[in-house]
Amino acid sequence: MIESFELAAEYSAIRDKPENYDVPHEDDFSDKDPNDLLEAAVEAVAENCDSIREEEVLDVYRYLLKNAATTPGVVMGKLLDSITSGLKAELEATVKDVKTGDQEAYMSHRVPLDLYAFLLAWFSIASEKVKGGEDETPAPAAKSRRGRGGKAAGGRTASRATGAKRTETWSWQSQAPDVLHLILRVLEQLQTQRIWTSSVDRAAFLTAITRPAYDISENNEQLMKVIAVKDLVFKVICVSVKQHGQSLTLQIHITQGVPYHEHMADNMAECLNMLATTYDHTQTGEEVLRDIAGMTFTAQETKTPRAWAKFLSTFAELYPRSVYRQLALLINQQDSDAYPVRQAMMEILGTLIRDRTASYDESEDKKKTENEINGMFDTIFDRILDSNSYVRTTIFKVLVKVCGVSKFVKQRLKMASLAVMALEDKSSTVRKAAITLLIKLLETHPFRFNGGPLKRDELMKDYDEIQQQLKSIGTLGDAIANPVDEEDDDAPKGKKKSKKKKNRSDEDMDVDGEAGEEEGGSEEEGGDTETEEQGDMSVDEDNEEGSSSRKQKLKPRKEQQTLAEYDEKQLAFLKIRKRYCKDAINFIHQVECAMDVVVKLLGSKSKAEVLEAIDFFKTTHYFEMNGAQDGIKKMIHLIWTKDNNTTTTEDGKEIKGVRQKLLECYKTLYFEEVENLDPRGQVKRIAKNLVERTYYATLAELTSLEEMIRIMMEEGSISNEVIIKLWQIYGANQKIPSDQRRGSIIILGMLGVAKPEEVLKPQVELMLKVGLGKMGKTDLTLARYTCVALQRLNGSVKKVKGSLENKSIRYPMSDPIFKKLLSVVMHNCRSVDWFGLTEQVINTVYALAEQPAEFCDHLIKQLAQRVWNNPRSSMPADGPTPSQNQDEPMDDAPPEDNAGDTTILSDQTAAQTAGGISAAAPKTQSNDVADAFELSQLMFVVGHVAIKQLVFFEQVEREWKRQKEQKQAAEKAETSGKEKGKKDKDVDELDQVAGNAEDEIGDRIVAIRENELLYGHDSLLAVFAPMIVLICGSPHKFKNRTLRAACHLSLCKLLCVSSSFTDKNHRLLFKILETVIALGDVAVSFNTIIDENSAELYKGLLDSDPRVKKTTLMVLTHLILNGMIKVKGQLGEMAKCVEDEDVRIQDLAKLFFSELSTKENAIYNNLPDIISHLSSGANATEEEKFESTMKYIFTFIEKEKQAEAIVEKLCQRFRLTEEPRQWRDIAFCLSLLPFKSDRSVKKLTEGLQFYRDKLHEPKVFERFQQILDKARQNKSKDKPDAELDEFEKILEEHKIQGQEDQALQDRVAKKAKKRAKAAGKGRGKKAAPIPEEDE
Repeated sequence: MIESFELAAEYSAIRDKPENYDVPHEDDFSDKDPNDLLEAAVEAVAENCDSIREEEVLDVYRYLLKNAATTPGVVMGKLLDSITSGLKAELEATVKDVKTGDQEAYMSHRVPLDLYAFLLAWFSIASEKVKGGEDETPAPAAKSRRGRGGKAAGGRTASRATGAKRTETWSWQSQAPDVLHLILRVLEQLQTQRIWTSSVDRAAFLTAITRPAYDISENNEQLMKVIAVKDLVFKVICVSVKQHGQSLTLQIHITQGVPYHEHMADNMAECLNMLATTYDHTQTGEEVLRDIAGMTFTAQETKTPRAWAKFLSTFAELYPRSVYRQLALLINQQDSDAYPVRQAMMEILGTLIRDRTASYDESEDKKKTENEINGMFDTIFDRILDSNSYVRTTIFKVLVKVCGVSKFVKQRLKMASLAVMALEDKSSTVRKAAITLLIKLLETHPFRFNGGPLKRDELMKDYDEIQQQLKSIGTLGDAIANPVDEEDDDAPKGKKKSKKKKNRSDEDMDVDGEAGEEEGGSEEEGGDTETEEQGDMSVDEDNEEGSSSRKQKLKPRKEQQTLAEYDEKQLAFLKIRKRYCKDAINFIHQVECAMDVVVKLLGSKSKAEVLEAIDFFKTTHYFEMNGAQDGIKKMIHLIWTKDNNTTTTEDGKEIKGVRQKLLECYKTLYFEEVENLDPRGQVKRIAKNLVERTYYATLAELTSLEEMIRIMMEEGSISNEVIIKLWQIYGANQKIPSDQRRGSIIILGMLGVAKPEEVLKPQVELMLKVGLGKMGKTDLTLARYTCVALQRLNGSVKKVKGSLENKSIRYPMSDPIFKKLLSVVMHNCRSVDWFGLTEQVINTVYALAEQPAEFCDHLIKQLAQRVWNNPRSSMPADGPTPSQNQDEPMDDAPPEDNAGDTTILSDQTAAQTAGGISAAAPKTQSNDVADAFELSQLMFVVGHVAIKQLVFFEQVEREWKRQKEQKQAAEKAETSGKEKGKKDKDVDELDQVAGNAEDEIGDRIVAIRENELLYGHDSLLAVFAPMIVLICGSPHKFKNRTLRAACHLSLCKLLCVSSSFTDKNHRLLFKILETVIALGDVAVSFNTIIDENSAELYKGLLDSDPRVKKTTLMVLTHLILNGMIKVKGQLGEMAKCVEDEDVRIQDLAKLFFSELSTKENAIYNNLPDIISHLSSGANATEEEKFESTMKYIFTFIEKEKQAEAIVEKLCQRFRLTEEPRQWRDIAFCLSLLPFKSDRSVKKLTEGLQFYRDKLHEPKVFERFQQILDKARQNKSKDKPDAELDEFEKILEEHKIQGQEDQALQDRVAKKAKKRAKAAGKGRGKKAAPIPEEDE
């Protein structure tokens, strides 16, 4: 029997190296079966729990625990059952003896309890090595050895494979709850101080008995996710601390474990919270906080600061009071070098603000609480400029949580100001968090006086009314309305403003100044007057009269009458309302200032940021704020975003795709049903919303709206009742606003894109009656959009590339549609809207008609006859008379060119028309006059018919090829029964014939296009083409702006028809500044001709008009990126646009280079030309702009080989330059390279001979110092700095030598100058008598 057991020493032995623990008689057990060994020991303990003191029994337990890695899991499970059952029996016996008070009796249980605690602790240590049993008769345990032990999980896997042979396995997870329950009973029932009188012995027992709980919390993350197990672990730890004084053990466990086990941070925070709340023990938690406050974290550490930050945040969230008591010590960590700790401090302050605010009403000293909250807010606000973006993001997340409970308006205004400022942060996560804060501030705003909406105009009106009421009270009423305490409260803010009025932020908007402009002064905190500087905020100090009237004595009766109308409560209410209106207006102003920036963020590359921006405008629209509608209109362009996938974040939150989010936003705003509205009202509301989307919409917005409505129509989001209502608006007989009728047909045309058969086809007669009838002739815009809707009758099936299938629907020429179209075009009209209408009429004809040339033939003939055969036409072609000029809108811009539309004319019709015009044309010069506007109409139609002809030819070519393909397929089917060899031969021959046939079709179409359209003897277009060229080339003769614009547009379209016509007349186009887009269109058709004159295209980038520059940049971007013209060293001019004054041009230039970088080596190959163009020559940029531009360009040099080659080229460039400016530019470009490899540094050192004489220039030497610093950072750690140090010394030597040489040159030049000056004086004296030599 064991009479004494040194638990502390034994426990120390198994804790450090259990494999070296010496078990007596270990060799005797090695040859025996573990199951047989355990059976005898278990029986002994089962009979008497005190049998554990027998050495034979204890040795068996110790032997099996030492060899746990090779002991079957079933045996270990039995072992644990035996230990726990023995401990349970011993506990019951001990408790019973303690109750009797017999000291000798209960002291006899000390050794067995120590032994059971020792075995339980050892089992906890060995549990990671325990395997599940492999079968019922496991192999004998091997002799003690060191090696890799199988885990419980492996045992479970093995047990599944042999489940038929064995009925039980062991897992720590299944037995941990029972073990922890037993340990908890031991701690709760056992009076340890009576059994272990020595604190050392008692501590050893408690450490051993609680070891399983601590091991599970530290090493078994999966088990700690089981709620029941986690609660038991926490209870064991808390009871050991509360009842047995194990506070230091827990403190050490936390401080040593949290940095290495990430999951412990949250778990230990929860444990300390339970200890503080359930067991009323806060000392341990506060001790841990004090330890953390004294820690020092470096910026290089990652794991440790992150773990402690997580612990602090969780503990502050669970039990803020304990953290609040230690805040004075913890606050120093806000300046920690490790950013996760700074993040945690911000989260702690946010939690404490919420906690203190919640208890604000119950606090005894409210002023103190308010000061504390204000101090925490100030600390957070000061940290908003932290250098780390994660910290800045965390601050805004904290403020989002805070503003939900914050009752302090002043802080809310400051939050809004900081959020607006952060919208221009360089980090997208910060910007997203700032938008989230603005949304939260809007959703929780306290300005509910007017029912929720934040309408600035209404609040300003209320503010003015309150001001007038306060003024009407008089001097005494004013004193009551603004007591001393309010003046004291507002005075510091007024003083602060007066001192910093040059740096006033958005929240300090001059609200009172705006409200009091009519009175001629400023009210409370509103203006920058001396009254503000003095802190006197009296509302009567609006003007000098009010100031002087206060000095006068009022009559007693007048005072009494004035004050009788108001009591004290009414005056206080007015004062509160005034303050409320002022704060609300400031808040609204700040949010409105953010809208322009958030609109830009809609185009961000960050998906999360874009989604947040959509939510922002959705929220501002709900509160009916100014500017929200503009944002809603702008975001519609996101419908083209390709990303439509829903993703899931780490915390399980779903993030929708951008397009899906946009559709959801629009559905919520305009299509969802609202409460308290009948079904008929719902339909009317939706139809009204759809129509209003077209008001003042640009072409781009209408295009995006069409795509959105198409998608929603295909999804079934728009009901048939809404479509019926839209048709009712369109066909209404009563007089309604023209915008409504136009908007309805625009929307109906968009709906028809998705389902033309259901939406448009049944209402063709209505469109002809309204849009192309009397209403359409008076409202040309309505007629134009009706034509667009009619085009949708042809369907919207997009052509698949390479496919010959044609699903378009054609109507016979006898259809009433074409008669109406011709009628509306020929209707007498002198508005420039006619051109847009006619363009769409011709588009409609080519979209729907079987023989569009027949219609266009008739149209051109009628227009020509109207121009020359109309008796009323007495106006010369070069311009109208002054009286006629008044009726013609001469200053209107020419109709918008739609380069994508085209037109056709048949040869026979052209010949007939040409003959008719020739016969009808006047023959005398005196009669050669025409109406300029009518001639403009004719020229416009000719040009548009020509361009539409090309598209029609493509359709004809595709149709011929389709018919040929069908014929070939039929022939292949007929040969299917023949012999296989002969069939293959025939098929090959047929393929060759098919290929030749397709080439023949294409050649025929090209021949017609080149030789017949503009040069055929019977071509109608050939009659007018020379006329258009003449008008364009004779601006001094034809001065009518509308005529010239129409001819310029038609010339552009004609140039796209024939290469020979383009070759003869393209130079004329270069003389017309407004035709940059047309040049791009011509380049698409005949790129060889334009490529030879590409330098002319780049001249638009030098134009002073930003519109011309922008258009040129867009055209060049399209042509270069699509390979239509080659880049020949002109990229320098495009690079200048990166730093253009116009933001839109900057964005376009950056987009161009970003896309160009995707083409292999495109930027690398042109980099030398870009540098030369920007650095030298007549068009060189400023040095500052050069550096910012090249800094952007060099971001696309990513390949290391490219960087190495550039180093060599730039070094060689030094020898060709003589200007210090160019030296500085080259050195700056070198400093932009990464120098990641040794080869780059080697190239730099090899080029020393080229730049060594330039190192005396300070900026050049500074750049080389930057290069060396970069090279040192990027070099391998195993390579010494010797080479770089030596190179630095060489640079320093050449710098000194260069400075000396330069100084010498300066002295020589100075002396030479003096000599020349002296010689000049001598010659002057001699030459004075001879005046001829003065010349």
